[in-house]
Amino acid sequence: MTSPSTAPSAAHAKPIQHTRLTPLEIFTRVVLIVFGAALAGVALEIFLIPNNIIDGGITGISIMASHLSGVPLGVFLFLFNLPFLIVGYKSIGKTFALSTLLGVTTLSITTYLLHHVDPFTDETLLATVFGGILLGIGVGIVIRFGGTTDGSETVAIMVSKKTPFSVGQMIMFINFFILGSAGLVYGWDNAMFSLIAYFIAFKVMDLAIEGLDESKSIWIISDRYREIGDAIVSRLGRGVTYLNGEGGYSGGQKQVIFTVVNRMEEAKLKSIVTEMDDNAFLAVGNIHDVRGGRFKKKDIH
Repeated sequence: MTSPSTAPSAAHAKPIQHTRLTPLEIFTRVVLIVFGAALAGVALEIFLIPNNIIDGGITGISIMASHLSGVPLGVFLFLFNLPFLIVGYKSIGKTFALSTLLGVTTLSITTYLLHHVDPFTDETLLATVFGGILLGIGVGIVIRFGGTTDGSETVAIMVSKKTPFSVGQMIMFINFFILGSAGLVYGWDNAMFSLIAYFIAFKVMDLAIEGLDESKSIWIISDRYREIGDAIVSRLGRGVTYLNGEGGYSGGQKQVIFTVVNRMEEAKLKSIVTEMDDNAFLAVGNIHDVRGGRFKKKDIH
């Protein structure tokens, strides 16, 4: 936070420029949200629901309501999510709400159209695994491009702003309650299969959102920083940045190397550092998004 004494005056502050999406970017986003939501609908109606396996959130409540009433799932998905879309429009933002409306509508239509289609398998374990994978990919694509398929996430975002709980903790609590209730409707065996499907979908969703090419941030402190940096550039083709640091305990001046590599290069970088300085300090962190700068790999000859 900038203190009042150092904050720029309003007269000198530059207005924030909001980048508008191009028509092609909007079209791409719409197509991918529709594709992701439709894929999630296939996972639900072709794999999970016929085998009495449910998802979490509003979708899980809709599945149980459809099971008990005989009304097609798509009807409940749209009706139950509608209030959260209205609230989300007012509190979270127009773009998010419209993207979510597109995702929910597509999911509702897909499940409605597939309601009487025969399932691919009646083997519960296969349905759990493949349904969870398809569901995770579908929902992950929708989230990656700015929407969601479930109103419970909107609730979690709003509640997290007023409580000490994170969005993830709120979603976990909601889903724990819903998936636990599935035991009363479908039996405890199916409730446990639902938990497995949810776990698989959650992990696959992360991959769909973040991508397989996860990057690593690397921090290295060594007296041989120049040799290590040169080796990273020449042998990995990655750029490095040298930062000035000061030891909190010793008070001595240190040179810190910062670089970003992909997960496949992490092991090779560690071997380079160990080869150059076995006593070097090395810290590795996960990065889910890298933009700008010169992250593109340099050709090694």
